[in-house]
Amino acid sequence: MTLSPEARDRLQQHAPRTWQRMLSGRRLNLIDPSPLDIEIGDIALGLARNTRWNGQTSGDHAWSVAQHSVFVVEIMHGFRPAPSPALLLAGLLHDASEYVTHDMITPLKAVVGDVFREVELRLTRAVHLRFGLPADLSAEDKALIKKADLIAGATEAVQLAGFTADEVRKVLGIKARPLTDVTLTPLPSKQAECLFLEQFRLLDGRQQEPQPRPR
Repeated sequence: MTLSPEARDRLQQHAPRTWQRMLSGRRLNLIDPSPLDIEIGDIALGLARNTRWNGQTSGDHAWSVAQHSVFVVEIMHGFRPAPSPALLLAGLLHDASEYVTHDMITPLKAVVGDVFREVELRLTRAVHLRFGLPADLSAEDKALIKKADLIAGATEAVQLAGFTADEVRKVLGIKARPLTDVTLTPLPSKQAECLFLEQFRLLDGRQQEPQPRPR
């Protein structure tokens, strides 16, 4: 997790102060984050106040990254074979770095480039280690979470962001089909925060339980 001197110098050129004080009181170094400085309450608060689609969604409230994360887990529950509690927890936390970086839309991410991706990756690894997950998921596990993420994104695009199913494929480049058997209802940020925390506690508790051995 330690940055090379060259990487540290390069990132610090962008901002001389590299830590942020969280509401929990933690000081999180944004470019060399320690798992010990990461708290689930800070993550839930940040993601609940962080909007998907740059806030350009229908409804009285924004569709938050917190709700999106819970939606991804709901989709994963429908996969077969059933994902493990640890993989479901990784699904819930797949965008956890955005409590610091915020949800940068894809076109802007492409412009910002490598520095953003490096910060995002280091935050993700620190979050994983903090909550007992591998720093880097296997390619198979990443693909499963990404599949759910794309289904969620396609569904959000049609129900909340004003895209047609055809535009989801042609404009957004998402091949996954939007779900038609769910209705997405954006919640106030406090409710979204509580929903995320409830899902985390459920999955984290299951992850701690002994898992049955495959026969």
